[in-house]
Amino acid sequence: MSKQTKSGQFTSSVGFVLAAVGSAVGMGNIWLFPYRVGQYGGGAFLIPYFLFVALFSYAGLSAEFALGRLTGTGTSGSFDYILKRRGLRGGSIIGIMPLAGVLGIAIGYSVVVGWVLRYCAGAITGSVLQGDAQAYFDTLAVDFGSVPWHIIAVALTALILILGVEGGIEKISKFMMPTFFVLFVIIAIRVFFLPGSAGGYAYLLKPDWSYLANPKTWIYAMGQAFFSLSINGAGMLIYGSYMRKDEDIIKHSGYTAILDTIAALLAGFAILPAVFAFGIDPTSGPSLMFVTLPQVFQKMPAGQLFAIIFFISVFFAGITSLVNMMEACSEALSNRLHFSRTAAVITISVIVFGVSVFLESLPKMGSWLDVVTIYISPFGAVLCAVFIYFLLGIEPLREELNRGRLKPLGRSFPVIGYFYVLVSAVVVICGIAMGGIG
Repeated sequence: MSKQTKSGQFTSSVGFVLAAVGSAVGMGNIWLFPYRVGQYGGGAFLIPYFLFVALFSYAGLSAEFALGRLTGTGTSGSFDYILKRRGLRGGSIIGIMPLAGVLGIAIGYSVVVGWVLRYCAGAITGSVLQGDAQAYFDTLAVDFGSVPWHIIAVALTALILILGVEGGIEKISKFMMPTFFVLFVIIAIRVFFLPGSAGGYAYLLKPDWSYLANPKTWIYAMGQAFFSLSINGAGMLIYGSYMRKDEDIIKHSGYTAILDTIAALLAGFAILPAVFAFGIDPTSGPSLMFVTLPQVFQKMPAGQLFAIIFFISVFFAGITSLVNMMEACSEALSNRLHFSRTAAVITISVIVFGVSVFLESLPKMGSWLDVVTIYISPFGAVLCAVFIYFLLGIEPLREELNRGRLKPLGRSFPVIGYFYVLVSAVVVICGIAMGGIG
């Protein structure tokens, strides 16, 4: 039985794209992208970043969507399909690697989503803006420091997944992602009028062209683009399996990349000018969101209102990403081990919470995500690329990508595809060598 028969399909192009954007837009867009832009040449950094986003969406994101739609299932089933075409076995076992990476990220990510949910409540009550921001975060990011909020985050994700593709994932994405963009636009407009905000725009956009001669600029732009698009060999592949056959995959990959990039830029325009307006360090990474920005909201007129808007929008970005990760893992149990959808979702939810509850302190969660995102998940993404371009082959991939298109792919597609595999391998090698570039 196909995956589509079990769980349904996205009913519209808008629903599919917004779900894919929800998977792609995450914490890295909010706290890492603005820092990378400012650190490596401002507007100059955007040139290689845009180039890599275009490459990865065209040849990487579209390939994962296509494999999922071709096979009608997730990573393990797709790998099994490819090897069986060649008279080989073991695809289901090999497919565990990308799934392990996604499950590992979901485990660490659920902790962060729980923190964000706690900050939403704290913004509504005003407690997050009272007293010392660092002390507030320190009481949360400790062993068993956010268990109730953590449980709610995982349970809410499970509920969305149990409702299915159309009733859960698609509906929640159609609401949460447009709301995310609207809320961030509101914040960005308000921040524009803060005295001293111009330094943030200069930090983001003033180009230092000398950085284009620095290899690190290209490596970090490459890594940021790769991970920002949520190319991991599992999450986007499973969404592709729910895509209708008459949809244009290349077009939808492009829309996903454009909206993900707009989200990253919006985050920069909403956060960094405010940080500069109040003379606060913009290079503080994850603590930018949980420590630095509450300090900004404390000083900003109507700061509580904008704190509520900000943390709700971040929660929407986080929960839609977590939905995608847990869906990829739940599908594997449902399709390969014949669990019911509800049983599969509950099993994955118990695993995610059961492991992550021991990672609620910032050092433990950070170390866990470092290992998963530097070593496990990127390898799974490259493995998937090799399976698609070398084991499945160009012609079956081209045929699937041409479905729903008015204009067939050009002759250059195979060259671009093979180049993508090479570049994605470089991302992994550089990530290991440099301790993480995403």
